[in-house]
This record gives sequence, C-alpha cells and structure tokens, in this order.
Amino acid sequence: MPAAGAVLSALLLAGIAPVPILGALWALYLSLAVVGQVFLGYQWDALLLETGLLAVFLAPGGLWRRPGRESPPPPVVVWLFRWLLFRLMFGSGLVKLASGDPTWRGLTALRYHYWTQPLPTWVGWYAAHLPGGIQTASVGIMFAVELAAPFLVFAPRRFRRMAFGPLLGLQVLIGLTGNYAFFNLLAAALCLFALEDDDLPARWRARFRPPTADTRPFWPKAVLYPLAATIVVVSAGEMMSTLGVAPPPPVRALHRIVGPLWSINSYGLFAVMTTSRPEIVVEGSDDGQTWKAYEFKWKPGDLARRPAFVAPHQPRLDWQMWFAALGTCEDNPWLVRFLGRLLEGSPPVLALLARNPFPDQRPRLVRAELYDYTPTDLNTLRRDGTWWRREPRGDYCPAFSAEDVASGP
Repeated sequence: MPAAGAVLSALLLAGIAPVPILGALWALYLSLAVVGQVFLGYQWDALLLETGLLAVFLAPGGLWRRPGRESPPPPVVVWLFRWLLFRLMFGSGLVKLASGDPTWRGLTALRYHYWTQPLPTWVGWYAAHLPGGIQTASVGIMFAVELAAPFLVFAPRRFRRMAFGPLLGLQVLIGLTGNYAFFNLLAAALCLFALEDDDLPARWRARFRPPTADTRPFWPKAVLYPLAATIVVVSAGEMMSTLGVAPPPPVRALHRIVGPLWSINSYGLFAVMTTSRPEIVVEGSDDGQTWKAYEFKWKPGDLARRPAFVAPHQPRLDWQMWFAALGTCEDNPWLVRFLGRLLEGSPPVLALLARNPFPDQRPRLVRAELYDYTPTDLNTLRRDGTWWRREPRGDYCPAFSAEDVASGP
C-alpha cells in the first residue's frame, strides 16, 4: 500500500489524471489510518485526510496537463480551504480557552510546553530557558494569532495578506521548537489560500499559465454546493461541541453518516497543558538483577543526548510512548505487546529502536520504569553535557517473561 501511494504521488506530480489519483491517495491514507488505529490517529492525519478530500474537488480535470486549458479551481472549494484554515487556527485557540486550563488562562503555558511536548527540538530546549516575561508575552501573541487572524481570511484581499504573515510565522516557530511530523508543512500550505495568485513571487507565477476565460470548473455546482453545505454544517457542529453546546439532532445525524470518512474534523492541540514530563524507560534483564535500557531513536532517554529534528518524519512509536506515560500500563495494551516483541527479539520492532542492549541473545525479562524528566540549566549543559535530569517514579509495567506472555493475563 505505501508503494502504491508513492507511485500515485509521482504520477500526480507529473500532472497525470489529478482528480482520480487524488481520490485514490485519499482512500489509501484513510485505509492506513483505520488500520493504524492509535498510531495514525493524530490531528495531522485527520488534517491530511480533510485536505486530501478537498483537493479532489480543487484539482483540474483531464488526464494530463493542458497549460491554459485546464479547468480552474472552483471558488466555492477555495472558500472551503479558507474555512478549513480558519477552523484549524481558530479551533487551536478556542480549545485552550474552552478547557479552562489555568496555565493557558494565566498565560504561563509556554513555561512548560517547550520541554513537556512529545518530541522537543534543541531549539525548543533553549526556548524553555527564556525569561518568564517573554514566555507570558509569547502566549498572548499566540492567542492573538490563533483567535483574531483567522477571521481575516474571509476579509478582502488586503486583510488576508495581513493575516498570512502571522499565521505562517506561527507554523514556522512551532516547527522550530517541536517535531510535529508534516503538520506544520501542511498548515503552511493551507496558509497560501489566504493569498491570491498575484501575491505569489513572480518566478512562481511564470511557471503556470492561467486558464483562459472560457474554461469552467471540472465539478458541477450540483456536486460542489451539497459538498460545501455538508462540510459547513458538520464542522460548525464540531465547533459547537468544543464550546460545550450540543449540536441539533439533524447535525449529529449527519455527522454519524460522514464520520467514518475522517474528513470533517475538529482541531486543537494541547487543550490542557502538561506541566511535568513522565518518561517511560524500557529495560531488559537476563537475571532479574541487572537491567539494561533500550534506547529509543528520538524520545528523551539518554540524559546526554541532544534533542533533535526529525520532522516531517514522525517516529510514531516514540510519539505514542509520550501518550502512554500519561496513563497506566493497563491503559495501553499495545505497549505490553511491544514488550512481548522485545522478548521475542523481533527484528522489525528492534529496528525502531536506536540501541538494543541484547544484541547476541534475547533477554529473559523486560519491564518498563517511569521517571520524571526535567531540562537541566545552561550551566549544567556546558559543564556536564547533559540536557536532562531525571527522578525515578517507580514501576510502569512490572517485569515479565516470555512465559508470562504465553500464559496470557
């Protein structure tokens, strides 16, 4: 399936049959998301599905490129992309206030976010050491961008151009301080819908010949208008739910119908800010006395390893370990299965890790321990070369063997 997606993407870049190929890519990713469950259930997966479905109705028809003769993008679909950009940005600010979280309302959330987020970068680590006043002002600026600027995408062109810079700049800053897969690139691409073609650099415009006046959109209004109505009604219902208001029964019924498509969604990360960083350390042992740690590729583990950039790739195991640390072993049965694969010495699973402390033979026991991680200060980093300090919190998953796995719960 990934190979099919790569081939179809290459054909799309070549300009071959964009409408059916975009439809096929959307269907392939939907199937992956359904099968992947929690590992492909992130907001950027939902955003990619929604953007991909809209792209089917934006793309020109035909089997190959015909410069100057291609069907133009339908205005209603361009408006739907702006509506998606609005919901993405405004929803991100709305959920923070609607949650009642004291760190957002007190403008202190960024004093924690840079080092408690799933996979911080080294830029984010340094940002965590900025003075408190800068952190407070940054939260205020973020709220202004997320809650005010999105309304300008529906305003006349001059105001949309004013919104573009702050909206794009926010995505750049998020991408510099944290690893969020392709989310920031996709959100930045959506920001382009705040502009007109004439706002783009001349060298970009020179590569494309605008459609002639007699060309028409590929999709008829009988398709586009019901599509737009469905998206607006269902997504407005999602925003009502965010505010704690129950949508009318017909809206809920419509949502149940289109929900399995995962293509009309609500958005908003970190509605409640985490103020500590519990981290799971997975260990194995041959004798139950001496324990050796498995090292993950990207999540904090080794105290001396510098936080790194990995986006737009998303190491989904490392990400899911962050979520698992916020719950219990019983809440995450996938983690128990992961530990079982370590006992088996599964090559595909071990390939997801940076270091296997048992290269010659499988361990007899595995366990998961929980630690509290906090960033060191700048003096400690210069003196000792350590980026993190940690304190033990006890067992997360107790030690078990391959026999325990075979016998079941």
